[in-house]
Amino acid sequence: MADVTMPQLGETVTEGTITRWFKNEGDTVAMDEILFEVSTDKVDSEVPSPIAGTLTEILASEGDVVEVGQVLARIGDAGAAAMPVAEAPVVASPAAPVVAAVPVDAATPAPRLPSLVPAAEPAPIVEGLILSPVVRRLIADNGIDVSTLTGTGVGGRITRADVERVIQSHAVGTTPASVVTPTAPAPVVTPPAPVPAPPTAPVPAVGTRDQIVPINNIRKHTGEHMVRSKSTAPHVLTAMEVDYERVEHVRRANKAGWKTDEGFSLTYLPFIARAVVDALHEFPHLNASFGGDHLVVHDEINLAVAVDIDFNGLLAPVVKGAGGKRLRQLAREIVDVAARTRTKQLRPDDLSGGTFTVTNAGQYGTMMQFPIINQPQVAILSTDGVKRKPVVVTDEFGNESIAIHSVGVLALAWDHRAFDGAYAAAFLNRIREIIETRDWEAEVH
Repeated sequence: MADVTMPQLGETVTEGTITRWFKNEGDTVAMDEILFEVSTDKVDSEVPSPIAGTLTEILASEGDVVEVGQVLARIGDAGAAAMPVAEAPVVASPAAPVVAAVPVDAATPAPRLPSLVPAAEPAPIVEGLILSPVVRRLIADNGIDVSTLTGTGVGGRITRADVERVIQSHAVGTTPASVVTPTAPAPVVTPPAPVPAPPTAPVPAVGTRDQIVPINNIRKHTGEHMVRSKSTAPHVLTAMEVDYERVEHVRRANKAGWKTDEGFSLTYLPFIARAVVDALHEFPHLNASFGGDHLVVHDEINLAVAVDIDFNGLLAPVVKGAGGKRLRQLAREIVDVAARTRTKQLRPDDLSGGTFTVTNAGQYGTMMQFPIINQPQVAILSTDGVKRKPVVVTDEFGNESIAIHSVGVLALAWDHRAFDGAYAAAFLNRIREIIETRDWEAEVH
């Protein structure tokens, strides 16, 4: 008998929601066959079975919020019968009952049900629902009466977004019924000088023909991460124009054979990625993370590549050990993690351990963009559009002439706490030199 547990889908992920089971109790399961789908703050992922056998027990229902490491199911030997309910062992975390969302009437409070939160935890009473640790903390920290909340999650579950809507409405001056008024006045602390209240975002007017578009989890948490990055790191942008003509000659000569051999097109991205990892060996402080009062310079280069998910958010899966890989292998692994990101096939560690990030907006013909650093890393490179344009070329005798080459911009956003502009510019210049001078024909073969 083997336990199936909630995987760690990213370094900061602590929980997820079971959105779908693909197998029922008693079904035969092959190794690596998709077993269930889980949604986290970072990604929706289909999780494969770790072994072959028979699914004897499902311990977490669709819609349940489960913590990393929690046992979700058990798989026995092939042909094993599903465990009868009477013989099932005691489970520490039973499946949450499904409770329909009911609109709250402030004049008629909902009846209180027994609390499902352990008494030892400083959490509010839960009205028949299991709340995630994040939601429990938000409710407790902001003094919200959970009985007045209406859940919009699966099965009427109260989600983080439900709680944050109440908190935001209170911040802009409204007083929802879910905010508890203290029975005793809090101690008054007089500051040494008047402290202005932080500005609040204006609430937009909604017209009768306007459309309200809910923000999904990935979009929401991408935004939170970007705001945190901008408030933490002093961002600086350094950009350089790069002549890709040597790369373009190799792409044109090899694109048909490459597509036949590899099954995908030969783009500029693997050439840039190869140049980046080589330059990082020479400028190691770019391959680093900021740790408060110190810089962690990483020995291994793990290249994160930003992937757009149908315009609904970005994820940055990681190509591990990129520093030791040549162009063809880098191209294969970049295509692999991008495809698995878009089809919810990411493995538990695909989003963790990145040391430097590349974001590829150039496919849309961008001239130059200022990307936001993927914390706690110290830099991110934007690969912008490549276009045919006139350039000045110099022959071996120093004579200048005009030629038409493929040219684009590389834009590096970097954290000024980690190093200064000269170091960043030298790193970017080294990438440019590698792209413009390397024997790429030898790399492709």
